[in-house]
Amino acid sequence: MAIRSLTSRRELEQHSFPPAVTILVPLVAVLLQALLPRPFPKLGVLELPLMITVFFAVSRRNPVAGTLIGAVIGLLQDALTSNPIGVNGMAKSVIGYIGASISLQIDVDNVTTRFLMNFVFYLLNRALLFLVNRRLLGIGNFHVQWGHELFYALINAVIAVPIFLLLDRTKRLEE
Repeated sequence: MAIRSLTSRRELEQHSFPPAVTILVPLVAVLLQALLPRPFPKLGVLELPLMITVFFAVSRRNPVAGTLIGAVIGLLQDALTSNPIGVNGMAKSVIGYIGASISLQIDVDNVTTRFLMNFVFYLLNRALLFLVNRRLLGIGNFHVQWGHELFYALINAVIAVPIFLLLDRTKRLEE
């Protein structure tokens, strides 16, 4: 007869990271996001801070932590770009919260799930940035070409999967 445990999935699979990884990976992602498009403009389509936000949010499986991770990464990104401070912070906070909440319900360690999450979260990030810039800040010249964004979402999802696999090596199971 099978014995059912009363331990939740969240308690079983919540991960932590060494402090160096927790600090350096988001910092490197934000710096690369700010610096790479200058010499290589085509790399501007990559949204590395978003990928890192999603990774840490779904690995921690805690909506509050996911929200805070998204806020910090988004604010760092805003500080190093020409965006108004808080725009990326708001968008990535929402995505961190949703990602962490989803991770409580489904298997987020599956490659297909990771691909789909990154694809959808890229589009959601662009939609949130559009709404904040156009509606909240009243910036009329902020345009989004959704046909291109679908292609960019595909590129970001393909790039995110190997990044997630690399970052999986830094996980440690919380006790």
